[in-house]
Amino acid sequence: MIAASLMLLDALFKSLSACLARFFSHFGLKSLIQSHSSVLYRGVALLCLAIAAPAAFAGAQKEETLADNVRTALAAAIADKAPPVWRYEKPEERARYQRWLSAMDERLAKRRREMDARTRIELLETIYYEAKRAGVDPGMVLGLIQVESNFRKYAISDADARGLMQVMPFWTRTIGDGDVRKLFHMHTNLRYGCTILRHYIDRENGNLFLALGRYNGSRGRDPYPNAVLAAWERWKFKDTP
Repeated sequence: MIAASLMLLDALFKSLSACLARFFSHFGLKSLIQSHSSVLYRGVALLCLAIAAPAAFAGAQKEETLADNVRTALAAAIADKAPPVWRYEKPEERARYQRWLSAMDERLAKRRREMDARTRIELLETIYYEAKRAGVDPGMVLGLIQVESNFRKYAISDADARGLMQVMPFWTRTIGDGDVRKLFHMHTNLRYGCTILRHYIDRENGNLFLALGRYNGSRGRDPYPNAVLAAWERWKFKDTP
């Protein structure tokens, strides 16, 4: 499959290069296409990779009527402007967090090789903060993101769920300011996603299987919860000081 994709990419590049060469030659600019062929190839490669990227797991939280106190609590959680930096009272807690961050960064680098180190660290720091803030395990959030979007910030599912944690747009109207564009902002998406996940866990009285199913709009069915729980295993952290 990979070989076929490379052959298709090479054929597409050669075809496009030939067309552009004829066009520029007509205007006496053939050297321009020759000097920029490598840039063109990279552009075509990125286009093909974008087209071939796997679709996001079709997350689709269902819009439901919320009690006023629940809506108020969720809206307050979303609106909190606290910076995504967890505070530690003890040095050993800070040291453990640094070991977690280093281990997760190594795993994420292997999974998303195109993601630079700064982006990885920012993402992991925010995931840790938002997960802890919501009272859920950061590893579970990482597993959920892996299944939902495979860490693609601009992923959109067939159901129109958006971003890293595949948040449905109706949530911005229900508990936010109505701006669906913010769901492509990393911190905002993680804030919504972790808050909604916590809400579903509470609603299902701590039953993760049902809560995960509700998060995906497939409550009571096995595939999605099992996929997230399996992915969570890959992100669990065993501390070895």
